[in-house]
Parts: sequence; C-alpha cells; structure tokens
Amino acid sequence: MTTLAKWSGGLADWVDGDTAYLSVAFTWRIPDAYMRALFHRALGRRVIAGGPALFVRKNDLEEVAEIGTDYPEAVVRHNPMATFASRGCPVGCWFCIVPKMEGREFTLLPDFVPRPILCDNNLSALPEDYQRFIIARYRAAGVPLLDANSGFEPATFSRGTYERWRAILRGPWRFAYDELRERDDVHRVMRILDEVVPKRKRVYVLIGNEPFDECMGRIRQVIKWGGEPHVQPYIKLNALAREPKVRFDWSAQLLRDVARWANGRFWRYCAFADYRAGARTSRAAIAQPELEFAL
Repeated sequence: MTTLAKWSGGLADWVDGDTAYLSVAFTWRIPDAYMRALFHRALGRRVIAGGPALFVRKNDLEEVAEIGTDYPEAVVRHNPMATFASRGCPVGCWFCIVPKMEGREFTLLPDFVPRPILCDNNLSALPEDYQRFIIARYRAAGVPLLDANSGFEPATFSRGTYERWRAILRGPWRFAYDELRERDDVHRVMRILDEVVPKRKRVYVLIGNEPFDECMGRIRQVIKWGGEPHVQPYIKLNALAREPKVRFDWSAQLLRDVARWANGRFWRYCAFADYRAGARTSRAAIAQPELEFAL
C-alpha cells in the first residue's frame, strides 16, 4: 500500500550548483524564507525565490533574493508525490489566490506526470474530455490516485463526475462549502455521494467569512448530511502570521475553538456549546453524543 509523503509545510528549499531556490506557498512562511535566503547568501549562493506567497508579497524578499516567476514542477519540492494536470479556476472566489495568480481560464498541462496526489484546483469544472484524459493517464501509468488534494466544485459536480472519478480515486472526495449560498449544491453533492462512507466525504468549511451562526450551520449541515467537515478559519491572503482575520461576531479564540472542535472530530461526542478547549471532553458528553443538528 502506498503511503503519502509529508508536505513541506509551505516552504521548500533546495540547492542546484551555486544557486539556492526557495518556493514559498504561504505568506506566513515569508519570514522563514527571508532567514534562509540570508543563510544561502552568506554561503555565496545566488538565491531565487518564488511561489504563491510572493505573488502577493514579492517586495518582502526582493532585497535578499531574485524573484522568479516559474520553476518546472516546483510542487514536487513541497511533496514528491504531488502533481498538477491543470492550472487556474473559473469560479473566482474572493478569498482565493488561484484566480488572481493563475487566471479564471484553465491552462491544461497534458504532459503532466501522474503521481498519487493530484493538486488541480477544480477537477469537476474541467472539460469532460480532459477529465477522461487525466483518468486514462493514471490508468495507463498504473499510478493510484490517493488524494485529489483541492478536489471538486459543488456547482459543477454531477453524477457523471462521480462515475468518472470513482474509477481511480482512492482517497477522500474533497470539496468546499465556503458560503451559505452554496447550500443546495453541497446538499446535492452529498446525495450523489450517499453510498460513500463519511470519512471519505471531506468538506472544507470556511469560517469567519460569515457570522458565527451561518458558519456553524454549515458545519452542522455537513455532519447531518453524512460528511466530515474540515474547518478552515479565514486568513487574509497577505497575512504574515498564521492568524485568522476576525470579522462579524467572531473572536480569534472562538475561531480557533471551532476549528479544533470540528477538525478533532469532537462533534462526535459533544455539542460545541459543551466543548471546552484544552480540557478533556467529559464522560457525560461522550456518553450522550450530539446526534441531532439543527439547520
């Protein structure tokens, strides 16, 4: 059985001859990248830096590194088992860097190397013939698809999408429920995936971008519909610290507590109102798990 390799944590660093390369995925890793650039320069190396984080904050490293625009298959420096078969996404979510950096039209990469982690941003919105092409490439290469990392878009996910990808997808079905207006599309996807076990229905739930009740309602709906939420507090695209942006009736602590309650699967044992961060869930709560979720 293939075991997935670990990700770099948002900062990849490698040396080729007298040149050091830095690929920075997350803006909060820029301070670490700055220090690594200084280290390589002290050793007399040329330093080239790139990645999504520098798309929005390139000035932060300009004094210690050359800012590059592209490095072939830089993703394998973050995880040697990862690949892309396309770039871009037509949806244009305001909180996502992909349409800003890669565009709202797909760039297809038919020469991609099949690897167990497929990182395409929106598989279900790709042209159907290209979806079939990707699947055929995986089959021909004999490579298992263990994780469609960024997953599918509820608005374009259909029974046909499911039937195509179920032939090769061995990992979870990933998609997002970012805003309450997506409710009907997400519910439809969950019905299509009805025969799939809950742990393989992994739904990214953004929180902090809407008031608490709306966000908690989306989490509860995912659970009620038979999925498992993976909660992600909203962080600004240019944040230098991995701290959520506090909006509406949220606090930073409340954002952290909801994420820990959901991602730690404490919802199996207790309602959020009974959850206490940093303390063990009480035996009484475990004995009486929350089974009903109000919409």
